[in-house]
Amino acid sequence: NHGTAPLTLSSELPYQSTIKRKVRKKKKNGVITANIAGTKYEIVRIVIQEMGFVKTRDEDETANLIWSDCAVQQEKIAELRNYQRINHFPGMGEICRKDFLARNMTKMIKSQPQEYSFIPRTWIFPAEYTQFQNYVKELKKKRRQKTFIVKPANGAMGHGISLIRNGEKLQAQDHLIVQEYLDKPFLMEGYKFDLRVYILVTSCDPLKVFLYHDGLVRMGTEKYHPPSDSNLSQLYMHLTNYSVNKHNEHFERDETEDKGSKRSIKWFTEFLETNNLDVSKFWSDISELVVKTLIVAEPHVLHAYRMCRPGQAPGSDSVCFEVLGFDILLDRKLKPWLLEINRAPSFGTDQKIDYDVKKGVLLNALKLLNIRTSDKRKNLAQQKAEAQKRLYGQGTVKKLLPGSSDWEKQRHTLERRKQELKERLAQVRKQISKEEHENRHMGNYRRIYPPDDKTLLEKYESLLATAFQTFLAGRAASLQKEMNNPLKRMKEEDILDLLEQCEIDDEKLMGKCTRQRGPKPLCSMPESAPSLRKPKTQSSDSSCDSGSSVSESGEETEKEDHNEKKEKKVSYDLEENKYKSLERSGKLNDHFSKESPSYSCPTSSAGPIRRSVSCPRSISVLTMQSQGAEQRPLSAKASLQMQRASSVSRSHSLSRSPSSARVSQTPNLGTMNSSGSESLLQQKTKEQEVALTKETLLLINDLRIKFPGKTNEESELIIEDIMDNWKYHKTKVSSYWLVKLDSAKQRKVLDIVRTSVRAVLQHVWKAPDIENLHLYRLFNRVFNRLLWSHGQGLWNCFCNSGSSWETIFSKGSEVVTPEQLQCCQRIVQLCKHCLLVVYKHSSDSRGSPTGMSHHWDDTRY
Repeated sequence: NHGTAPLTLSSELPYQSTIKRKVRKKKKNGVITANIAGTKYEIVRIVIQEMGFVKTRDEDETANLIWSDCAVQQEKIAELRNYQRINHFPGMGEICRKDFLARNMTKMIKSQPQEYSFIPRTWIFPAEYTQFQNYVKELKKKRRQKTFIVKPANGAMGHGISLIRNGEKLQAQDHLIVQEYLDKPFLMEGYKFDLRVYILVTSCDPLKVFLYHDGLVRMGTEKYHPPSDSNLSQLYMHLTNYSVNKHNEHFERDETEDKGSKRSIKWFTEFLETNNLDVSKFWSDISELVVKTLIVAEPHVLHAYRMCRPGQAPGSDSVCFEVLGFDILLDRKLKPWLLEINRAPSFGTDQKIDYDVKKGVLLNALKLLNIRTSDKRKNLAQQKAEAQKRLYGQGTVKKLLPGSSDWEKQRHTLERRKQELKERLAQVRKQISKEEHENRHMGNYRRIYPPDDKTLLEKYESLLATAFQTFLAGRAASLQKEMNNPLKRMKEEDILDLLEQCEIDDEKLMGKCTRQRGPKPLCSMPESAPSLRKPKTQSSDSSCDSGSSVSESGEETEKEDHNEKKEKKVSYDLEENKYKSLERSGKLNDHFSKESPSYSCPTSSAGPIRRSVSCPRSISVLTMQSQGAEQRPLSAKASLQMQRASSVSRSHSLSRSPSSARVSQTPNLGTMNSSGSESLLQQKTKEQEVALTKETLLLINDLRIKFPGKTNEESELIIEDIMDNWKYHKTKVSSYWLVKLDSAKQRKVLDIVRTSVRAVLQHVWKAPDIENLHLYRLFNRVFNRLLWSHGQGLWNCFCNSGSSWETIFSKGSEVVTPEQLQCCQRIVQLCKHCLLVVYKHSSDSRGSPTGMSHHWDDTRY
């Protein structure tokens, strides 16, 4: 016992000390650090503490967040790691210094005078002294007199500002800014005032601008009178700067929001509403002024940022952000005029209103930045991965050797194009993810660039292109070329289309077959138990007849797989191997005629397919009912035809694991099988097709989604209840559709609608094979579009965001009649209702561990 005691003690102590070290290390890595040595404002420290950030030593340059009251050197920005954030952009002085702002605005006014009419006429001394004197002489000839306000070129806080009426007395030696004085301002209680509007710029590549929907109203402290020789020196009347007016004895420090010399913009908008003035136009004009001003700065800021961060990929997280203070004056017509921009707005909190407004500005800004504890670790891992890629030459297109053949040149061009598209696709998806975070954490901010209005966005992009041509003419050629790149304005689906075309071209170049791409057909879905019982009766009123699906036996599947392997061995050169293709098509016809139930026999229905745990079969059975048709268009034969249909859509090899559809027929085989239906279709005139399309539309409009065990009226009430409480259900439906259901289960939900629509087409058009119908091909494109990007296509129909499904028709040259478009719109509506019913059925059955009822896998149900 005495011999083992020291051994026991020594074995416990190292174990305890190890545990303590691990806990301490985890705590250190799990915090966000902030270096706020460069600020004098207490409100910044309060917000940092409230966000849970840990203040670091003053000399620590590795903090996640660095805050400085003054502008920082470009060298400091260049030294930052990718996970760090600093609160200033390089090059922002081009609009924040009064002389630079005037110079840049003058250039933009020359090219876009109508768009930049929100800044008073300005002259920069001594460079534009002669022009100013000529203007004064012209006014004298017309016997007009104007008042001018004189400011130091790089002044602040109201220092050195004066008003003059006789411009001839000004000297040319001093570095000054001279502006026309706005002598007809909007008055409040007889006082002149200006607005301090707070703007957050989170990125310059691409540009992202947010407007804070509150701010400060700063009033003069003496009643306003138009300028005259007697009152030019009364700065408390003409200037609205807080730093000037706070020294006046009439300055009111009132804690209530509707009194005092400093008030909030929130109160001001309520004041406008009380006086029946248009508040929405007020905010719209302010937003437009801000965006147009930052468009002037964007070429300078982006060029300087790229110079500081040369190795940073376009579209990656910005290490810079900035909170700007726009000083805006309103005239009698409520038109906003830009006075100046502060890149280091004061965050002093002398009054309660300062504390409330400025704390909200900072707190919401830091939430929008999305600084995470894992940023530093991920950045180090990314640097290591990039170093390995450079070392082993991975992910780069090999250089083209001299003397390469035309085939190698074409292949090299394709590879470069594919790599460029993949990089742009990654950027677009990252931007989408950022926007989702911003939408959830915007607080009192509103995104004003890029705007949601497409017309407004096009106007801003046109101004942005003009700004780049104006300010970067003859330099930064690569930057201008990148800004003019058409890929920069493309959305995710457009890039995927181009990628698919590249893959097709590559396959042609390599001599491979161009196989149909798209979701797997139903023949590869999970099947029911091998021993299937045939139903004893086939009644048109039975629910099983209306929506049951036909599945093939395991033996048929094995034969089909065997035939598919044979198909892969056959060459796709149609001219040389025509005989082989015809022979193979004959075998396949024999196979399907022997093994599969006949299309024309409605009673040859096998047992139902076993449904997945997220799409109850009872919904697919009882779902679609036609209220206006004499016969029920739903039968078991439609399910088998749907199983054999191969839907053609975009290849999603980049967005999900590749799943190639089974190709059971070659082009020659398709021609042979469809010859009968094509001959029937050729006999129909255009008038007959229009009439049949209208009849199809009537029947599709009569289709309804039926909840299992409910009447039609109860089912419609369930759907209406979900839509009426959409704010509550939106996140749950989104999680169910986009997260819980995989692509196969999503496809099964839409197959409920697809099966019934297909049966309607067979009932109306009386064609043996409807796959060659133009209308059916349109429907297929709509279904594939709704399944695009893991079901994002259908979800866009709920949230009215992203690209509409109707763009599939606008991109092609195919003519779509109004009746055909109405059919497609009705199908989309049915798919939406079907998803809501499936979601509701799932949420009502969550008593079981799987979230579904206990009899889920029992084929009797």
